[in-house]
Amino acid sequence: MASEGVDETGRNDGTGAAAPAPDGDAVAAAKAAGPSNGASVRVDSWIWSVRLVKTRSMGAAACKGGHVRVNGERVKPAHSVHVGDEVRLRHEGHERVVIVKQVIRKRVGPPVAVQCYVDNSPPPPPREAVAPAGIRDRGTGRPTKRDLRDLERLRGLPGTDAGPGPATTPDASKDRDTRRDSRRGTRRDPRR
Repeated sequence: MASEGVDETGRNDGTGAAAPAPDGDAVAAAKAAGPSNGASVRVDSWIWSVRLVKTRSMGAAACKGGHVRVNGERVKPAHSVHVGDEVRLRHEGHERVVIVKQVIRKRVGPPVAVQCYVDNSPPPPPREAVAPAGIRDRGTGRPTKRDLRDLERLRGLPGTDAGPGPATTPDASKDRDTRRDSRRGTRRDPRR
């Protein structure tokens, strides 16, 4: 009876009863969120409840778009999920591969949600260690045309050739002169 009122850290809380373990609360919460008598759950609801997507509507949209596969088959949002199923979700540029350990219907906290599946997702690709081009210091004001051209050249955007622009080509100036001439020809001469 020496363990009554003593938690796992060895402290006595003075109540005479043992404090519940944090993992026990998580398991109880997951069981309470689960369906009754082993019924199945919709795939869009399950991926939302284990926090693979932010909203249930995003889960349904992913299913409708063909981004969710259960055991290798594309599924509709109402497809049933059972324990042991492999769920593949392509969301926000990442592919998540999870195996269902527990079927839950209600959304739970992140520590509980992680206990409901086994994550077999591939690691994300490494980020490139390249400094972003074209970030200006705060408070430097609006960029000038010269600054914008330099930024475009750094970013490698099209239309940043060092050659003359379209207004200085001989054909463009020829077209401009003919337009002026045609306008002058349509005016009435004031001497007549």
